Amino acid sequence: MPNVVDAAELDGVVAGIAVELGLPPAQIRAAVELMAAGNTIPFIARYRKEATQGLDEIALRAIEDAWEKFQALAARRATVLKSLQEQGVLTEDLRAKIVACRELAALEALYLPFKPKRRTRAMAARELGLQPLADLLLRQERLGRSKQATLQAFVDPERGVPDAAAAWQGAADIVAEHWADQPTIREWAVDQAQRFGRVYSKLKRGQTDADSKFELYHDHHEPVRKVPSHRLLAMWRGQTEGLLRVGLELEDDPLLGHLQRQLQLVPSFEFHRELIGVVEDCWRRLLLPATESTVLQALKERADAEAIAVFGKNLRELLLTPPAGQRVTLGIDPGFRTGCKVAVVDATGKFLENATIYPTPPQKDTATAERVLLGLIRKHSVQMIAIGNGTASRETDAFVSELLRRHSLSLTKVMVSEAGASVYSASELAAREFPQLDLTIRGAISIARRLQDPLAELVKTDPKSIGVGQYQHDVNQTQLRKCLDRVVESCVNQVGVDLNSASAPLLSYVAGIGPKLAESIVEYRDVNGQFTSRRQLLSVAKLGKKAFEQAAGFLRIRQGTQPLDNSAVHPERYPLVEQMARAQGVAVAELVGNAAVVGKISPQSFVSPEAGLPTITDILAELIKPGRDPRQEFQAVQFDETIQSLEDLREGLILEGVITNVTHFGAFVDIGVHQDALIHISQLSHEFVRDPHEVVRVGQLVQVKVMEVDVERRRISVTRKF
Repeated sequence: MPNVVDAAELDGVVAGIAVELGLPPAQIRAAVELMAAGNTIPFIARYRKEATQGLDEIALRAIEDAWEKFQALAARRATVLKSLQEQGVLTEDLRAKIVACRELAALEALYLPFKPKRRTRAMAARELGLQPLADLLLRQERLGRSKQATLQAFVDPERGVPDAAAAWQGAADIVAEHWADQPTIREWAVDQAQRFGRVYSKLKRGQTDADSKFELYHDHHEPVRKVPSHRLLAMWRGQTEGLLRVGLELEDDPLLGHLQRQLQLVPSFEFHRELIGVVEDCWRRLLLPATESTVLQALKERADAEAIAVFGKNLRELLLTPPAGQRVTLGIDPGFRTGCKVAVVDATGKFLENATIYPTPPQKDTATAERVLLGLIRKHSVQMIAIGNGTASRETDAFVSELLRRHSLSLTKVMVSEAGASVYSASELAAREFPQLDLTIRGAISIARRLQDPLAELVKTDPKSIGVGQYQHDVNQTQLRKCLDRVVESCVNQVGVDLNSASAPLLSYVAGIGPKLAESIVEYRDVNGQFTSRRQLLSVAKLGKKAFEQAAGFLRIRQGTQPLDNSAVHPERYPLVEQMARAQGVAVAELVGNAAVVGKISPQSFVSPEAGLPTITDILAELIKPGRDPRQEFQAVQFDETIQSLEDLREGLILEGVITNVTHFGAFVDIGVHQDALIHISQLSHEFVRDPHEVVRVGQLVQVKVMEVDVERRRISVTRKF
């Protein structure tokens, strides 16, 4: 959240952000001021459209990021200036350059020559009194005496300079470091590497890649400007695991010639030939490693950003998967030796009963399993069955299908992704929710709830464990966490939350609430019973007016005392809706959901300084369809029941599946064989596809044709082009 700054500083920051984002300064100023006042992004985007002139969440997040970037730069600038001041090297010219910096990299480049370093050869040479000799070499002025005499003047055995060769070496080390620390030289080297360099990965000497996980990267070379994020992250993972060495290749000879010209070596200078050698030392020992580090780090940051963006998109699609709805559901966590764990939850997700059945090998006690399952279905009037898609899922699915067919039961049966369910089951949260239940039963409950409402259940699990990322454990974890938290917050507030049934983890993502207030709300609900109005929230311990303002519009109360409490209309606008109702001669309750009456209301008639046209338009749309769920209609994938495993596949088969993950190079699809198939980007459409997200999304049902099956490596290639 942005800190408040003085007016002059705010003007400068707003102007800078406006240029960076291409937005009018007035919109940015309004957004920054609202954030600084403690307003959340979802609240500003939904309920303060007049102030920001309609900025959406994406634009507001960009402004928030730009502001945080400014704050980080300002803090670092202050640290650098203090350090330079203490060193006694801060000139007015240097201060002006530092104050003018708008990028952290530029600031660090200016600071580099003065930045405290680990002990270097140049430092040791300076301690020997060789800085004056280095200065003489850097000036490249005619000496008027022999080279030997010049060097001999700095020989001092007592200080550690025994001869002319030692004097030369020490001074050369100082010169090389001075050149390597020059911002313009560093920028030139990085530019050359980015334009002409090649990233390479090689199998480390003495290492063996037993599983051939990194077979493609044992001897891989690729231009810096072309390497895609997923390949760089694959190489990086190989390096992290100690199998690969990732580095940067550059052609030295032409670059050394360019560097000599950059440094403007004087041919008539007595030490000209020797300085050519110093240039080579500067390049190979100092500049090249520093350039490699800078370029690879920049590539890694770019790859991280792209991978995190992909993860965010996939997570959003997964969280917004259509809910099957509030119906009694039986969840099955399949297994072989340990059996299938079964749990029944009611329409609100409340746990009712559990059992263990053994319809699969080795026991294959289908008769008992059928009797137990039928008993649970009839006892609790089960309407849906959710089967986890892990081990033994297809065998369990076949058993359930046969049971439903033989007993003419028309229940909805769905295969549900159980990615991350085991993580949730073993979590402290699950232990608090179901302290008396075994981990596996908690997993079955989670599978059932995922079918009812994926969003409400998935927020309980670390997003990294639910299988929609690309190298999620290799990217910057702070940035990943920030992105994922934002996505979850956005989705939760976009959908809205039932105040009387939501768990604490779900409530914690509602704008203005957070984990502690969420726990307080649940505790209040447990003690006092269900909320009957939004206003009751103000009775919750430590939930003040600001938190209420931010959260109220995103919380829903069904069948409460105030009909508007089950809509996205904010309580601050209830008086306005009451005016609308009076103008139409009806009660507010008759206005809600009555499209015919709402359609007669003229938006312009209710515009005021407090509520502009965007707000009025949103209110009317909400009155027509109050509490409308923005998620699409639920559809269940129908796997081919004759295809149970990888061995059942053959080229040319056309199958139905569901997209489980989308990456830069294509998409993965679950076709019901315990191994996701890859649709390469070239096979997603007959048209050219630049970004797979343009044509597919996580959770989408698709038809694919099998192209190739590699049973040994468990790889399946499929296409949508048929």
